[in-house]
Amino acid sequence: MSQNETSIGLSENIAGVLAYVLGFISGIIFLFIEKENESVRFHAAQSIVVFGALFILNIVISAIAGILAFGFLSFISMILSFIATLIGLITIILWIYLMFMAYKGNQTRLPAVAEIADKLL
Repeated sequence: MSQNETSIGLSENIAGVLAYVLGFISGIIFLFIEKENESVRFHAAQSIVVFGALFILNIVISAIAGILAFGFLSFISMILSFIATLIGLITIILWIYLMFMAYKGNQTRLPAVAEIADKLL
């Protein structure tokens, strides 16, 4: 098998992109179905770590903002809602960037995240 092939029959760059398409969900799928190509497995693991963490962070901040909206702390709720919106925007930008870089064949290693992703492999 050449370096650009995967055990699932897709080219390496397409499989790398698909590992990011549905965030951590597609990352989990590709981590389980791709057994041989380390680049695709890394993209899948990084997708799990990055988008799983951003998903959880966004849910927690949004939940706190929602709870505070019913109390006397509505200003703090507005700030937290704004932060959750920024996290969503950062998530979309990062998602597009990582898919683009995977398509180009680059294994972009995000600081701190890549080390955690390596441990999943």
